[in-house]
Amino acid sequence: MRWILAVLSMALLLAGSPAGAAERVKVGVLKLTSSAPIFIGVEKGFFKEHGVDPELVFFQAAAPIATALAAGQLEIGATGLTAALYNIVLGGEKLWIVADKGREWPGYPLTAIVVQKELWEAGLRTVRDLKGKRIGVTQLGSTFHYHIGNILEKEGLTLEDVKIVPLQALPSVLEALKGKQVEAILIPQPFAGTAEAQGFGKILAWAGDLFPWQIATVFYSGKFAAERPHAVNFMKGYVKASRYYHDTVLVQKDGRVQPGPHYDEVVAITAKYTGAKPEIIRLGFPFQDRNGRLLVPDIERQMAWWVRHGFVKSTILLKDIVDTSFVEAAAKAVPE
Repeated sequence: MRWILAVLSMALLLAGSPAGAAERVKVGVLKLTSSAPIFIGVEKGFFKEHGVDPELVFFQAAAPIATALAAGQLEIGATGLTAALYNIVLGGEKLWIVADKGREWPGYPLTAIVVQKELWEAGLRTVRDLKGKRIGVTQLGSTFHYHIGNILEKEGLTLEDVKIVPLQALPSVLEALKGKQVEAILIPQPFAGTAEAQGFGKILAWAGDLFPWQIATVFYSGKFAAERPHAVNFMKGYVKASRYYHDTVLVQKDGRVQPGPHYDEVVAITAKYTGAKPEIIRLGFPFQDRNGRLLVPDIERQMAWWVRHGFVKSTILLKDIVDTSFVEAAAKAVPE
């Protein structure tokens, strides 16, 4: 009898532990190289170690993820910061930006300006050569809209000097360049590498080399953030995955990435979830903070730009949209 009670007690203890009672949460993501830390965390079981079982829900663009989060269809979003997200918060919904999920950063490829190969061969070589051209992006108010706008302004041009063409989904953006509906596109890896590999596009520049910024984040719904133990547990798995990712594919020496011991594994995981060929994935991974910490001041800069261009009515106080306490708690709790 005592033996049976001991077994039952052990079973109850296991059921109450993170490994035995993983909570299912829906996470909105894109099939991009920048989603690699999420893919690693799922594939390696880092989230489940901390009692969370993510269900990945794939989207074709970033803005719909924020909309789905606000509608209660997701608990977590892991994608780019868009005007739509800021407008949702201004409309009264509570969303929290909680962690880094990728920065446009010099020396680390994420989003590329890709031009028609024929135009490249004809001499189109600089951002200023884009004047008067049609540039494809996913949506107005997207990360790509923000990025090209800032790059143009840095080069002495404006958005009025080009024609921004919204094409809704990343595959459609790629096809528009292939079909010569636009002269240039802004598109992230692995799509940029695919355009070159298939011979119809040429990478003009990696956009992060021209204008660095906090392009992508993890954000929580207000409801999920209020469930603080679960929200911190997800972040523990994310911090562990971020460290694994950083130490494997981001460490540089003399300006060149020095692949870590798990490099081939991370390439394979990323290829599996994105559907891209490993040789395209190997073109490079985007930068992300090793512990998933945000570049908080940049979020304020972004809001000011959107307001200036009429996509957002007013800025939001950082304390009403950013909460770094989850990632800070997780970074302290997860051992190195």
